[in-house]
Amino acid sequence: AQGMGNSYVATTNDVYSLYWNPAGLAEVETDMQIAYKHAEYFAGIANYDFAGLAIKNKDSSTLAFGLIRFGVDDIPNTLYLIEPDGTVNYDNITYFSVADYAFFGSYGRTVGKFQLGGSAKVIHRRVGPFATAWGFGLDFGAKYKLGEHFTIGAMGRDITSTFNAWDINLSEEDRRVFEDTGNDIPENSIEVTLPKLLTGINYYHDFNGKFSLTSELGLDFFLDGQRNTLVSSGFFTMEPHLGVAFGVRDIFFLRAGIGNLQREEIFDPSQNGQTTTYQPNIGAGFNLKYFNIDYAYTDIGDNSGAPYSHLISMRFDLSSEIFAKNIAEEE
Repeated sequence: AQGMGNSYVATTNDVYSLYWNPAGLAEVETDMQIAYKHAEYFAGIANYDFAGLAIKNKDSSTLAFGLIRFGVDDIPNTLYLIEPDGTVNYDNITYFSVADYAFFGSYGRTVGKFQLGGSAKVIHRRVGPFATAWGFGLDFGAKYKLGEHFTIGAMGRDITSTFNAWDINLSEEDRRVFEDTGNDIPENSIEVTLPKLLTGINYYHDFNGKFSLTSELGLDFFLDGQRNTLVSSGFFTMEPHLGVAFGVRDIFFLRAGIGNLQREEIFDPSQNGQTTTYQPNIGAGFNLKYFNIDYAYTDIGDNSGAPYSHLISMRFDLSSEIFAKNIAEEE
């Protein structure tokens, strides 16, 4: 998905659909899929991990569960670096993590000509020993095949809005340090993630079983205020992105995508106006009958100066056919 610039709402069709579009779970073909993904953003500063399980039911629907962790670890806590007498004591430095967790329960099935699906998610956010938050949200998605080559997809993410209730756990000593250093003391609060609509249209063509071409144009609509996107207003903003994938015998894939198009102000006094930045992505995949591995290489934005990020994902397909075949071979 990231190799194609996040243009995946209409393309997704496996266990990873519980995140990208739960309607894609209806297209899971094997009895069970197990997936794991690891990503190192900003050259390893932040780590992203995903684990997922999809189980095909007898009525051809699919039930899936997933866990996501995105965090920055080993952050130095220097609140007590300075002793009361003004001396510096490096032994007082401790380390903590800032991490977001998401627990997914998803379901997808075919209803007539549509694939429909939904996800319920519990969100947990933790800022070391200082603060925690819990929240709940719902996603809903749909896919519809148009003829032989085209599929359209749509997903409402956080359709009911996702509310995260923050609980600040500062000790009295922590609060004193904040006050003495002129920092604001955070208080308990509610953080709201507003709904967004992700849409896409996929084109797929198979060339005699030897080569294949997949492409998707995505349009994301945000309702959380004006953003620096190509189409922006006070009511909603829209962000386009595009991805393509070229396959060889359904075994090897090369992918590319472009997204995160932003209008940014130019702060150089010698220049005026705005500039358009973008996020380039490339990727590759290798697919055996029951094992799939994918890799993506991506920047966070043009001319950002930030290091590229590496993303690796794996998927294992298990079915009763596999076990029956192994038993037969042993006999």
